[in-house]
Amino acid sequence: MKLLIVEDELLAASRLELLFKSNIPNYTIVGIAKSIEEAIDIIENNEIDLGFFDIQIEDGLSFDIFEKSDVKFPVIFTTAYNDYAIKAFKLNSIDYLLKPISEVELIVALEKFDKIWNKSKSTINSTIVDEIKQIVSGNYKERFTVKIGNKIEILKTDDISFYYSYNKGTYAKTNNNRDVLLDNALELIYPLLDPNKFYKISRKHIVNINYIKDIYAYSNSRLKVNMLHVGGEELIVSREKVKSFKEWLENS
Repeated sequence: MKLLIVEDELLAASRLELLFKSNIPNYTIVGIAKSIEEAIDIIENNEIDLGFFDIQIEDGLSFDIFEKSDVKFPVIFTTAYNDYAIKAFKLNSIDYLLKPISEVELIVALEKFDKIWNKSKSTINSTIVDEIKQIVSGNYKERFTVKIGNKIEILKTDDISFYYSYNKGTYAKTNNNRDVLLDNALELIYPLLDPNKFYKISRKHIVNINYIKDIYAYSNSRLKVNMLHVGGEELIVSREKVKSFKEWLENS
């Protein structure tokens, strides 16, 4: 197996090499890149089976490698970011390892590589990479592009009253009471949204604070949220989220 390491910390790269010796038979490290340009040079001149990319390297974010080079191999990100948004990688045939890297987590990631990538030859979801890059850079998603019939529309997140799951699909309810089908699952969308505006009140609903009309006590110590300008959907705050929901309302 031919491996590429993108890492600007010598100790972290050495740690990876030690873990490889214990867990990857017949491996070859084709290169250790400390920068985006070094990584691109190695990618363009070598066949690579698997990459290990640190998110933050000396000349920027390793996500830029995907924009400047044709990355046809799977990537496991190594990162010090302990952020919920990064978990979106695990749902898109991409994985991440939190530093300091655990041998157990490495084994799990390698098993995923073997089951998903080696057998299905999947491709990296570039849309997700772009969106996670936004989050790591401190920006939140401001719009979606959605296909409606033969037309592609731009849907601003500020115009979305709430998001909901229905019949294995994810929808946005707009401020003019339209239901728009989105491409990604609710759990992938939520980390990309501004937490001062949006809150996930249950497994099925994310609400926009700017469109909350009123809130009522509901059965079993839950809350019912009514939204402005829209109807027909019952939005219930799950019991275990009532306390944090109230805190979010006060602090957003």
